[in-house]
Amino acid sequence: MLSEEQSQKHITTGSGDLNGILGGGIHCKEVTEIGGVPGIGKTQLGIQLAINVQIPVDYGGLGGKAIYIDTEGSFMVERVYQIAEGCISDIMEYFPCHHDKSSSGQENLQPESFLAGIYYFRICSYTEQIAVINYLEKFLGEHKDVRIVIIDSVTFHFRQDFDDLALRTRVLCGLSLKLMKLSKSYNLAVVLLNQVTTKFTEGSFQLTLALGDSWSHSCTNRLILYWKGNERCAYLDKSPSLPVASTPYAVTSKGVRDAGSSSCKRVRVM
Repeated sequence: MLSEEQSQKHITTGSGDLNGILGGGIHCKEVTEIGGVPGIGKTQLGIQLAINVQIPVDYGGLGGKAIYIDTEGSFMVERVYQIAEGCISDIMEYFPCHHDKSSSGQENLQPESFLAGIYYFRICSYTEQIAVINYLEKFLGEHKDVRIVIIDSVTFHFRQDFDDLALRTRVLCGLSLKLMKLSKSYNLAVVLLNQVTTKFTEGSFQLTLALGDSWSHSCTNRLILYWKGNERCAYLDKSPSLPVASTPYAVTSKGVRDAGSSSCKRVRVM
């Protein structure tokens, strides 16, 4: 087991600092929850991971494919194309000699090939979400090159349509257990994007991730994205093997990158 863990590859986030607090990137065989306020970059990070998982093995990636389950309708193909172009330009910058020699690599390093490597599911209700997650095992059995499953977001329909909170918790925990089993059986990463809600604690309302405390036990790792003034930051709130840590990051035209690589500031609309 130790040997397997040490040889396990990670999916890069696009930011070296973010990879640093995550122990190299997003881990396969684990469920990672990423939460934060609207506009912080959750979907951007989800799309970035769906692109980065496809980086060929020759260039240090996994050479896999992605499943993207979109419950909110925030998946924009034009933006995916931009992030794919950014990923390709980074590969060509870091591996100029390697890229020139590999003609097959040149054919694969096209934005269209990255788009073709994403299996996209649009979900319009919680019943569809349950059905798709139950269908995943059959789908993964037929597509063994999938290395990441992203759900954006896991909470949306369950917050809108569910009145029985106890039943909601049981259903979500059942789905989480199924996803955790799939991640280990098929050696892939599962990334669950989550929204925030308010919680009354010690006499004041505070922002916390949605679905309550019982849901927080359903994931292996938990990453919280937040604003620190005009700067985006990520905070590793939970991990079985890594210390609690935080780091700034940026969302640029090329995708998620280190904070120092962008001068983008938060714009406040009055």
